[in-house]
Amino acid sequence: QVQVVESGGGLVQPGGSLTLTCVATGDIASIYVLGWYRQAPGKEREVVAALTRDGRTIQGDSAKGRFTVSENNAKDVLYLQMTNLRTDDTAVYYCNALRNHEYIGCWGQGTQVTVSS
Repeated sequence: QVQVVESGGGLVQPGGSLTLTCVATGDIASIYVLGWYRQAPGKEREVVAALTRDGRTIQGDSAKGRFTVSENNAKDVLYLQMTNLRTDDTAVYYCNALRNHEYIGCWGQGTQVTVSS
């Protein structure tokens, strides 16, 4: 119903910055929430930051003060601006959409973010 493609990951040093991009296609009008999630080795997936249809921002603890989520006017492109990256930010970052508190996109490959000196 909704397809998402993530890009922008890579290798950065601690303290560096990186911007991730998520492009959504399909039934965009059905999306209530579009957000970023991440999963580090040995850990469960967690929410990073997301935007609701009415513009409300949802932030996970890891994002507060460091990450900024934004989207385009059509609400089909989501950005995650990350600054002051730490080694524990290393994870695969995924984008997904929600409707009625359920994911309506497919979990894809994500984009790998590696923070290392």
